[in-house]
Amino acid sequence: MILPLWIIPVVIIIIYLFSSIKILREYERGVIFRLGRVLPQPKGPGIFLVFAPIDRMVRISLRIEAMEVPAQDVITRDNVTVKVNAVVYFRVIDPTKAVIEVTNYLYATSQLSQTSLRSVLGEVELDALLCPREKFNVRLQSVLDQNSGPWGIKVTTVEVKQVDLPEQMIRAIARQAEAERERRAKIIHAEGEAAAAANLELSGAGKLDSIGTGQ
Repeated sequence: MILPLWIIPVVIIIIYLFSSIKILREYERGVIFRLGRVLPQPKGPGIFLVFAPIDRMVRISLRIEAMEVPAQDVITRDNVTVKVNAVVYFRVIDPTKAVIEVTNYLYATSQLSQTSLRSVLGEVELDALLCPREKFNVRLQSVLDQNSGPWGIKVTTVEVKQVDLPEQMIRAIARQAEAERERRAKIIHAEGEAAAAANLELSGAGKLDSIGTGQ
């Protein structure tokens, strides 16, 4: 049985239409380039058509990304070298900018996080870095958010995870803490002796008063 010639183009058209169907999840958006020009609004979520090769789609996730910043060598303001790592939470708020303003927004955000971590923590002294780090987290979040904003990225949270000190600095801090404990022990001992002496003096004065009254 010979099929009519018109069936072949119809089959090709049907296959092309099925291949043009795209489905995006609730957390995805599709940035469409039509003849090389980006469309004003990204597509999704749901179902729509992308007519290749006229159209080209780039999928972008809107979910929050958790990116670990590798340990960085940071020189503090008082010239102490420490290793500091952190974690950055961010999300794409403008898919179009995330595609056209930067080649790879994940890689760019990672590099920006590393350089910002070194620069911000390099402005503080070691003692301040070992204290509660909420203000450093807020400062890092502000710097990253300001620099990644033009890429369509919103940095929501930055957390400094761990500060690794050199071995000699750990020993120095241990000696300092031990000396501080000894100083406090001596002060407490001296205060106890002073209180005991004061009690003896009051007790002696009371006995003298009692003897004078008896006479």
